[in-house]
Amino acid sequence: MSPYGSDRSPRRPMRRKLLQALTAGVVLATATGCSYTWKDFPRLGMPTPVTEEAPRILSLWQGSWAAALITGVLVWGLIIWSVIFHRRSRTKIEVPAQTRYNMPIEALYTVVPLIIVSVLFYFTARDESKLLALTPKPAHTINVVGFQWSWGFNYVEDVDGDANTPRPRALPKAEGANEAEPQTMTQVPKELASIPDRFTKDFPAGAEGVYQKGVPGDRNPQTGNPGPTLFLPKGEKVRFILSSNDVIHSFWVVPFLFKQDVIPGHTNVFEVTPTQEGTFMGKCAELCGVDHSRMLFNVKVVSPEKYRAHLKELAEKGQTGFLPAGIKQTDPARNAETNKL
Repeated sequence: MSPYGSDRSPRRPMRRKLLQALTAGVVLATATGCSYTWKDFPRLGMPTPVTEEAPRILSLWQGSWAAALITGVLVWGLIIWSVIFHRRSRTKIEVPAQTRYNMPIEALYTVVPLIIVSVLFYFTARDESKLLALTPKPAHTINVVGFQWSWGFNYVEDVDGDANTPRPRALPKAEGANEAEPQTMTQVPKELASIPDRFTKDFPAGAEGVYQKGVPGDRNPQTGNPGPTLFLPKGEKVRFILSSNDVIHSFWVVPFLFKQDVIPGHTNVFEVTPTQEGTFMGKCAELCGVDHSRMLFNVKVVSPEKYRAHLKELAEKGQTGFLPAGIKQTDPARNAETNKL
């Protein structure tokens, strides 16, 4: 007789637990956020892209999920099939026949993962080369300076519209340079001396520049979000030059679907073209110390006219020139790297 009585099957408690677990899973899957709609589902958790480059990243993300889902369905299907058709109660055999080797199957689970990894590698390398490609003369250049515990933004712009505006000259001679060599004069401001020449050569003529230096207590006046606010023009190419004054940080604007490390002694560069006006949140994505969580900032995408007006506002406040960008380096070290990464 069944230990549960004649009217109960010993399998019923297990079935009841399974039903409860499935019900809880459905509730968790559908109650994770009231703001999430079915229109957001195709992005698979990613925010709405706001740059011309971001859809490429979203496509790579969706493709990776599709490959993972197909692989998962195949594996789950094989597991379920083996559980159902090779269960002991079906064959009534204590120990089924043992197969020591099956070369076709072993070849299959060796070759298929190699194909999957190769395909993912190809699409990742292809998209990475496109995302990191630089235009000869970007419309705007902004040097992002990471420091403990906030961000600084150097707008390398011709604010007054005069291409003949003089800029700081005569950078100090590089350490270890031959004293007999003549001192070279340069148009690059001394605050930006740590940026490699291959990037400074694209600075616009007459770029006297303005800057915004943040502190952790800053707030965006429109949204109240913490951190300083970086302004960008909609529909125009912006080059970001990333530099650090202390430790490794990471510059991440969430709806750009893209982030890049800010490394002392190494200059990372990328370009985007904003396509949607609005204020978006950014943060440091690299654990950089005790107040890492306070390294927040905002990105406000506005029309080109409002962008230029903001630059003039910074100039009127006296925030002209540039913040020091990066740690001190010798000239050979600064230009050691090439465009071929």
